[in-house]
Amino acid sequence: MGKGILIVGSLNMDIVVEMTKMPELGETVMGKHLSYIPGGKGANQACAAGKLGGHVTMLGCVGNDNFGTRQIQLLKESHVCMEYVDVRQEEPTGTAVIYVDGTGANSIVVIPGANACCDIQYLKEHDELFQNCSYAMFQMEIPKEAVYYGIARAKELGKTTILNPAPAPEALPEEIWEKIDFFTPNETELAKLAGLKEMDERSIRRGARKILAKGVKQVLVTMGSKGVLWVNDKTEQIFPARKVEAVDTTAAGDCFNGAFVTALQQGYSIEDAITFANLASSIAVTRKGAQSSIPERDEIYSICGAN
Repeated sequence: MGKGILIVGSLNMDIVVEMTKMPELGETVMGKHLSYIPGGKGANQACAAGKLGGHVTMLGCVGNDNFGTRQIQLLKESHVCMEYVDVRQEEPTGTAVIYVDGTGANSIVVIPGANACCDIQYLKEHDELFQNCSYAMFQMEIPKEAVYYGIARAKELGKTTILNPAPAPEALPEEIWEKIDFFTPNETELAKLAGLKEMDERSIRRGARKILAKGVKQVLVTMGSKGVLWVNDKTEQIFPARKVEAVDTTAAGDCFNGAFVTALQQGYSIEDAITFANLASSIAVTRKGAQSSIPERDEIYSICGAN
């Protein structure tokens, strides 16, 4: 893998049910459309890294079923190394059943399935991937003990660690904070982990500083149309978002994270990596779906004039 990216995380199939209105308890309603969309934060971020030119390997678990087969195939087509993804016989591929009404409001039921098998033992069995990568990226859709083990192991080996704390846990172990090089929450996740009561810009900046004080090296807060706040012990800067007509923000954060670590791997400065990732996610939100919305590298250059 050389100076590659290791992404440890979830692989899901999103089952999206569109309807005019949500059913009341005990009520039956007619749906409008049913679709199956590959997702999972780990898979989405790996897809973004692969499509955008990163040298990326995925660690995670799927079931021995059609959903798992489709996820593996699609990520291979996105240039992700899937050789080490474990196919579990006893568990189905993780699923998220998403109910969307006519106003765009949604309710989601997540069944972790094989994602729960992405545990410490599985990571230990693939320790050579931690040894050979340069960047290790994690989210919070696999067992949290495995996330914390993976971060600690990567840091022990001198790797650059990135944690996208989604969905946000109630807290992180105190000893883990200082092992995180890049912490990439959205506003809601930051508010939960930093104990914020308000969500204005001043509060978000204060929350990022509270996270830094715990030992994190760099904090990047993704703020949707307001851009990205980057904070470290010397810098506090907002990178504005490119103005677009958003259609679906489902994988915007995952696209940002995958693009950001890819840019770092390819030698970009942190500032240029944030700009690159902002451009990638600005394209993703103009399309429906999760992995299907993520752009190829050439699209960033042609649509946004990146260089």
